[in-house]
Amino acid sequence: MCQLLGMNCNTPTDIVFSFTGFATRSQEHADGFGIAFFEGAGVRCFVDHQRALGSPVAELVRRYPIQSTNVIAHIRKATQGRVALENCHPFVRELWGRYWVFAHNGDLKGYAPRLHAAFRPVGDTDSEQAFCWLLQELAKNHATVPTPEQLTETLRELVPQIASHGTFNFMLSNGHALWAHCSTRLHYLVRRHPFPVARLQDEDLSVNFADVTAPQDRVAVIVTEPLTANEAWTAFDPGELKVFVEGEPLAVP
Repeated sequence: MCQLLGMNCNTPTDIVFSFTGFATRSQEHADGFGIAFFEGAGVRCFVDHQRALGSPVAELVRRYPIQSTNVIAHIRKATQGRVALENCHPFVRELWGRYWVFAHNGDLKGYAPRLHAAFRPVGDTDSEQAFCWLLQELAKNHATVPTPEQLTETLRELVPQIASHGTFNFMLSNGHALWAHCSTRLHYLVRRHPFPVARLQDEDLSVNFADVTAPQDRVAVIVTEPLTANEAWTAFDPGELKVFVEGEPLAVP
C-alpha cells in the first residue's frame, strides 16, 4: 500500500529533512508521489507519476525549502487506478472558499458512493472518490467553515461509513488544521523546545533542530512508519481520528 506524511506547525517550517527520508521509501512505493504545501490562502501542489527517488519534481522539493504550517505528502503503491498523473495524491478541492488537501493509504473494496455535480473524481481511484464524498457530506452538514472541533465531530460520523469498505488511513487539511485517521498504521510526534538531534532511519542524515528553530516553535509530524531512529513516536490506535492545530494534537471529547 501507499505511505503518508503530514506536518502541522505553529510557525512556517520546511519539511526537507522528513521528506528526504520519506522519499527513500519510494523504492517499494514506485507508482507516483505528491506533496502539497499551504501558504496563506494558496496551495503549492507537486505530483508526478514517477517514483519519488527518480523524479526531478521530488528533487526540486528536496532542494527548495518551502515553508508551510500544513503539509501533506504521499508515495503511491497502486491498488486501484492506473499509474497516471491524475491518480497521484494529494488531491485538492475547494470548499467554503478555501482549499482542502487529501491523501489516502489503503484499499476500499466495492466502494461506489453517490456523488452530485459539485464534487467529482478526475481519476479512477477509490481514494479520490472517498475525498469527493467526504467534502460533499461536510458541505451538507455545515453552511460555512466549521471549527476544528466541529469538523472532527462530523468526520467521526462520516469516516466509519468509508472505513467499512476496507483500509482507510488518510490525512486531510484546510491549511488551518490537519486531520489524520488510522485504520492500520499511523504514527506521530511533536517536536518542541528543547529540540533534539534527529537521525533518519532510511538515510544517513541527521539534523540538530535546535540550530534551525526558535524556543516557541512547535512541529507535529505524522507518518505511516516512523522516520527517525532516535525519537519517541506515538502509534495511533486502529480507528483513531486526530486533529492537529498549531503543532500539536487537539483534545476533542
